[in-house]
Amino acid sequence: MKLFQYVLFFLGLTFFGLGNAIAVKVKYVGLHPWEVLNVALYQHFGLTIGTWGVICGLFLIIISLFVARSYISIGTILNALCIGPIMDFFLWVDILPKATNTWLDYLILLSGVVITGIGGGMYVAAGIGAGPRDGFMLSISDKTRLSVSQARMIVESFVLVIGFLLGGPVFIATFLYTFIQSPVFQRSLKLFKVLVETIKKKKSPAPGGIAL
Repeated sequence: MKLFQYVLFFLGLTFFGLGNAIAVKVKYVGLHPWEVLNVALYQHFGLTIGTWGVICGLFLIIISLFVARSYISIGTILNALCIGPIMDFFLWVDILPKATNTWLDYLILLSGVVITGIGGGMYVAAGIGAGPRDGFMLSISDKTRLSVSQARMIVESFVLVIGFLLGGPVFIATFLYTFIQSPVFQRSLKLFKVLVETIKKKKSPAPGGIAL
């Protein structure tokens, strides 16, 4: 069962990294606040966009360790370390659709957002652990008595402002991300949770010690 959970987890990370890479190819129409920051840091200081994603993720984990370490697990660390390199890989192999500077770029971005939402639902449903950003939001919520959605809104707004001031790609799609990605994530999470629970039931021993 654990093997299946890890396969689902890493498949989810791969989808998440792929979706981010697709979005970055048409970044001029706008990116998610965290990617706005990562792109801005890349443009100013070099390295790669994925590397900055890893650095930001590890930074959030360090903060969470002091605030509410219960939200940090092996899955949180793997998430922080893997998504960035996966995204960089897809950008490096250069197989993704390029910006056309037409309305088609919005469809390209939409596909990236949907794939990211599906990937997020997959790796969360696997039950290996939340991502560093999710864990950070939960820890902030615990310490401030804000709801998780309020904590997310405040943190991502702060991240967006920093990214914008650094010259990151903020545009129309930046403000539409949540309305598109969140419903896809919720449906994906529900679907894969059912799949995980179904497999768990099949693997659990039946009365008399016989595995179902």
